[in-house]
Amino acid sequence: MLLPDGYHDLPPGKLATVVTFLEMRAAVPARSVPDDPSRRLRHVPRPGLDWYRALYRAVGEDWLWSSRLVMPDHELGAILASPEVEVHVLEIDGHEGGILELDFRQPGACEITFFGLVPAQVGRGHGRWLMDRAVSRAFARPIDRLWLHTCSLDAPEALAFYRRSGFVPYAQQVEVFDDPRLLGALPRTAAPQVPLFVR
Repeated sequence: MLLPDGYHDLPPGKLATVVTFLEMRAAVPARSVPDDPSRRLRHVPRPGLDWYRALYRAVGEDWLWSSRLVMPDHELGAILASPEVEVHVLEIDGHEGGILELDFRQPGACEITFFGLVPAQVGRGHGRWLMDRAVSRAFARPIDRLWLHTCSLDAPEALAFYRRSGFVPYAQQVEVFDDPRLLGALPRTAAPQVPLFVR
């Protein structure tokens, strides 16, 4: 269904965001990032749900990431147990500083399902380094398409970052979903830049 032009009321307790889908059809050259011996990417096969959700929340709470917090355990467990899903943690000085999740379940393609840094590591070049690893790992497999999506609730610099990384926008959608702060999945203090409407 196409939305007509104009303003549209949201039901109580709902949020709306504009989602932009981007893709890369061939690996782009890695960008120049200074060496940092304190930084490494660690693959975590079959991550535990509590560990995974804690890292997911540490990275995404400011941007209202919530899909994996409200997903039933059996569904999330099945995704993370798939041999076609890779979860990686960015470690900086031995501490967890970011997440990279690659999903190869669609033949010939890879989705960067989740990508981000904990707030303390933003703006220090780690994102560029992590994206270079994401592109390299994805195209090491026989794929012809790497894709991801971001939204207007995400970090303001996210879309420009993905475009600088070589991704090209190809579609947009409007997503409406329950405010996770009202569901109790995130504290009401999360993402103060997004108004919380309590009725």
